[in-house]
Amino acid sequence: MILFFKLLLAHFIGDFCVQPDAWVKDKETRKLRSPKLYLHMAVHATALLLLLGFNTRYWLGFVVILVSHFLIDVAKLYLQNDHNKRLLFFLDQLAHLVVLAAVVYSYTPYTLHFSSLYTPENLLLAIFLVFVTYVSAVLIKVLISRWSPNTESTNGESLGQAGRFIGILERVLVFVFIITNHWEAVGFLLAAKSVFRFGDLKESKDRKLTEYVLIGTLLSFGIAIAAGLAFLYLVQSV
Repeated sequence: MILFFKLLLAHFIGDFCVQPDAWVKDKETRKLRSPKLYLHMAVHATALLLLLGFNTRYWLGFVVILVSHFLIDVAKLYLQNDHNKRLLFFLDQLAHLVVLAAVVYSYTPYTLHFSSLYTPENLLLAIFLVFVTYVSAVLIKVLISRWSPNTESTNGESLGQAGRFIGILERVLVFVFIITNHWEAVGFLLAAKSVFRFGDLKESKDRKLTEYVLIGTLLSFGIAIAAGLAFLYLVQSV
């Protein structure tokens, strides 16, 4: 794994640490004519050479990584548009990781045993993560639908589906805090949300909306806490 960690660190340095937004915009605008594209490749080459210690044993892997990285980046630049930009970002990173894994395999063959992932503890964790993210979101929506206020009367603007993602993130965090026995972090998270969320609601002077959000928040935290406690109880039984 040492070789993979070195290649992965070089990738992170080249793609994230030493790639300003100006380089990205220049590549998207000028594509193959962008000097920043080739400067970006030079950064990757330098990072790889330094982390591999200029070891000539890895020269073929070095070439494969650089050539594939260039081709993947160019393909992304020409296929990218406003609609698929986020999708191509993740596909681009996945493609780079696959190449790194293939290069490592060519030098030190390894086997992947996915069966070891299907332990009762891991399956139980997966079930509860799905529950606190998506299942509980539907439950909360159904439970508080009878009190849904007329949001058109509020003047405040909100990001599309921001509330849904905030709810998912807060329940995941609460769940993780509970199963790792960090109850104090749950209180901190609730206090932080109260400061930001209810400050805006106070300014809106909409009592029904405030009560609606308060019910949803308490339900969200309550379900996440209950899920965390249930997981701790069940994981000791499997």
